[in-house]
Amino acid sequence: MRDFSDLEREMQRARAERPAPGYILPSLSARAGDLATKLRPLSSVRPVLNNKYLIKGWLDRGAFSVTYGESNVGKTFFALDLSLHIAASHDWHGCKVDGGSVVYVAGEGGSGVLNRIEAVKREHPDLIAAASENGFSLLPTVLDLCGIGDAGALIEALRGAVPVLIVVDTLARAMGAGDENTATDMGAFVRNIDAIREATGAHVMVIHHSGKDASKGARGSSALRGAVDTEIELTRTDNVVMAETRKQRDMPCDKVFAYTLRSVFLGNDVDGDAVTSAVVEQAEAVSKKIRVSGQQKIALQALADAMAHHGEKKHGDMFPQTRQCVPLVVWRDYCDRHSLSGGEGESTRRTAFHKAKNALQEKGIVRVVDDFAWRCEE
Repeated sequence: MRDFSDLEREMQRARAERPAPGYILPSLSARAGDLATKLRPLSSVRPVLNNKYLIKGWLDRGAFSVTYGESNVGKTFFALDLSLHIAASHDWHGCKVDGGSVVYVAGEGGSGVLNRIEAVKREHPDLIAAASENGFSLLPTVLDLCGIGDAGALIEALRGAVPVLIVVDTLARAMGAGDENTATDMGAFVRNIDAIREATGAHVMVIHHSGKDASKGARGSSALRGAVDTEIELTRTDNVVMAETRKQRDMPCDKVFAYTLRSVFLGNDVDGDAVTSAVVEQAEAVSKKIRVSGQQKIALQALADAMAHHGEKKHGDMFPQTRQCVPLVVWRDYCDRHSLSGGEGESTRRTAFHKAKNALQEKGIVRVVDDFAWRCEE
């Protein structure tokens, strides 16, 4: 029987005879040979101190990003403003830009994107002139980046060009017959985006919509969020839009850009009515309003009514000195009177109340202590 010392000697001999990284055995396939040349010993690993960025702190070259937000929040205005600054190699609202040519795929179609570019031309002619000279191209068409064919066609159409940024606006218009909610179709979309990035070397930014629950990020399969390097969320509070990084694979996730949309008059249509668009103007960041769902709004109205009829001041360090409180049982009774739950059963009504109460507590709108509730300062 062999002992462990024999086995150890054989393993040492095998390690000594193993080819060094970079050596390709004749029998290896082309792919295996490619992988062998890419093996790097630990001693050769060095830190990367200078990332190749498009917009420093926001977008890296050759990466994959998604910008998302609710409908009509101003996603295209934001993406166009960012793209034109990259094409012009102009600093973007105080952030350094290392730019180059840009291809903007406007899948939404219509005159909207043309008018938005015209608005920038009228307000910032120097930006448009520099972007035009350096190579900003608009592609007003729908691409199917879920199926086969269009990714390769785009790569072929851009042969000879060296874009640093390709914007796909929007994902919904680029899914073809695919379903953005399924991991399989979203996976196909991501693979096509990766193929475009690899072939062109460009950063690809996809414009997308947020889901019904904004706290869960962009709409559709989570396969998208797993694939992207950067996520930028747009939210509106009154007339101020906030762009915030929600994911950064290789950078701090702490950037915020606030802006408003300033109206620009373009002319009059055949009926004599004014035609306008808008441009992005940097603004001061604002505190976000806390959003509440339909049932949460009903629970808050029930709480207000309960306060009006049964509110009382509570004494003690745990209770507010300037606000009234109401017993939870009273609040729940008023929720039942407001038909918080669509069901008639006791269990259904109880579950609906606890769900709304807990959600309002988590959002810091309502506080509960010793079975008494009150509305927090607004």
